Order: sequence, then structure tokens, then C-alpha cells
Amino acid sequence: MKNPFAFYLTALTFIKNIMVSQWNHCGQGQRATLRQTQGDRPFVRTLKPFAFYLLAFTLLTTGCRFNPNTQTPGQAYLQGEWRQDSVTMQQQLVNYSLYNLKFNCDSFFVQIKTFSKVNAGADSCTKSGRWAEYAKGVYEQKNDTLHIRGIFCNPDMSYKVPGGCLRSGVYEEYFKVKVKADSIVELNPTSGVVPIDLKLIKRTTCNPKPL
Repeated sequence: MKNPFAFYLTALTFIKNIMVSQWNHCGQGQRATLRQTQGDRPFVRTLKPFAFYLLAFTLLTTGCRFNPNTQTPGQAYLQGEWRQDSVTMQQQLVNYSLYNLKFNCDSFFVQIKTFSKVNAGADSCTKSGRWAEYAKGVYEQKNDTLHIRGIFCNPDMSYKVPGGCLRSGVYEEYFKVKVKADSIVELNPTSGVVPIDLKLIKRTTCNPKPL
């Protein structure tokens, strides 16, 4: 439960409204009787029927805590650094990309090296026919689908100012995952047809850090 205090407030407000409603519907004789039997606390008798429910509600919610401001463990099999060395029929492709991915708990950092045989003209970003982009963010896996989402950044993981060379802003991709071995994973992007074969080059363990 993200905010148990909101539930406490809702429950107490509900009980108060019922109490006030019952008091307002009492006749003058009933109110006088309540004052005589209960002194200056006429709501006590009205509150008693709800005391049990309030107690049960409190017991159910006291175990709730705010979500911790730390990383979650992520996928154990992905922890570490993975590298793509080549793609199928690389020499025949007009352009292709090679991925280097680092997973730390539920976070990722990716380097995407792109190679192109297309003449980009005077474009200073891609005229050499090769360039690199970087992104960081978080990921989650549901069944065999890996969803990564973050922002493009600089090589040192600092914020990449929009504009200038190459892409900036939100980076997001979906992959179908095939685990071929402990150190080999195949990612099939839903936005493309060329699979990404990754080899584990360094295994790490998750040590959650504050966000």
C-alpha cells in the first residue's frame, strides 16, 4: 500500500459523517436523554458499534509501509555486462547496430554502436559511417517480454541536452527474450527483425542503492 494514511483518513471521515448524521436525526427528547446518560459525550454510544471495525482496519493496515526509495532486485539472470559482437549477415547489411548492455538490479545502461554504408553527406554526426548512442533507465520483464525505458544520455551517464547530434529524450524498447545458456541471451526487438545475440562478459550481483 503506497499511502496507508489516506485510508485512515477516509475511514475516520466516514465514521464521523455517520455519527453526525445520526445525531442530526435524533429528536430533542432523544438528544436530552443522551446528554443525561452520557454527560458531555453524547457521541460515545454512537461510536461504540464502529470501534470493532476501526480496530480491525487498523490491524490490517499497520503492516503496510511506503514503497522503499531503493532499487528493486530486477532479474537475477541479467545482472552484469552483456556484449553483442556481430549480427547475422553483417557484411551484406546497409546499416546495423551492436549493443552493449549493463544491468544493475532493476536499472540498465546501454551503448548502441551504429554502422552505416549510406552516404550521410555533410552531417557531422554520421558522416564517418559509425556513431554511438547511450541511454539509461529501468527495465522490467513479464513472461518472455523485456521492457526497457529511460532517456538518452552522455557516455558518462549524465543528462543529454536535447538537440545537437543524434537522438535525445525518451528511449524505449520491447524485446522477446530467449535464454540460450547461462552466458548467452537472444533479444528480439518488437520494432525490428534482426535478433540481438548477447554474450555475458562480466557477472555482477544486485546491491540495491537509494534512488
